[in-house]
Amino acid sequence: MKFDDLDSRLRVFETAHDHCALPGLYLVARLDGRNFTRLTKETHDFARPFDERFRDCMAGTVRHLLQSGFPVRYGYAQSDEISLLFDTDANTFGRKLRKYHSILAGEASAKFSLLLGDMGVFDCRIAQLPRSGDVVDYFRWRAEDALRNALNAHCYWLLRGEGATEVGATNHIRGLSTADKNELLFQRGINFNNLPAWQRRGLGVYWQDVEREGFNPVTQQATTTTRRELVTDLELPVREAYMQFVQDLLGE
Repeated sequence: MKFDDLDSRLRVFETAHDHCALPGLYLVARLDGRNFTRLTKETHDFARPFDERFRDCMAGTVRHLLQSGFPVRYGYAQSDEISLLFDTDANTFGRKLRKYHSILAGEASAKFSLLLGDMGVFDCRIAQLPRSGDVVDYFRWRAEDALRNALNAHCYWLLRGEGATEVGATNHIRGLSTADKNELLFQRGINFNNLPAWQRRGLGVYWQDVEREGFNPVTQQATTTTRRELVTDLELPVREAYMQFVQDLLGE
């Protein structure tokens, strides 16, 4: 059998189940770290419950993804997960989902591993959202998840530091209300609302037009240019302000 015939016959087995995102839908990718509990608790001596070195690895990975050839408008990271909001007219690889899944997971895994100096692996899934309101709700959902996880983590590791076992600390905070968890911390001198914002709300990376001062050697005059640069935001807004922030990113 000639190569061209062989190629045509077998390539169909790779592409027969290709799925493409429908045009007009908003695309959000979510990447999750695989076995990151072992990586952060056993393999590396990270501070608990949050470590700036790990945060910086995640932020660097998000910044890389926004420059990896996909039209990503916003990247959000909390804990070991990353969410990416694509331009509304994104058409990279004809919107083939297998391309988005494989390339984004590969790019994130490679960059994070280089930054950490150890192997870190991400998986990827794509959410196809019909309305801009769904996009806003998605990022509100992830931000609220970050807040809940941060509160639980601070309570858990505080109790562990006091000598509680894994089971004991878990059982102690199980069923406590948000107010009770805040009180648990407050009684030990920790005001949860005063902890670093990136621990409580995650971090964002997005493009922003920035004015830069320069000098024209030909005209011997000062100049001002506008450049599109990446911003890493460790102080994301909260509640309604955050929802408006995401809505503004959609440019609608």
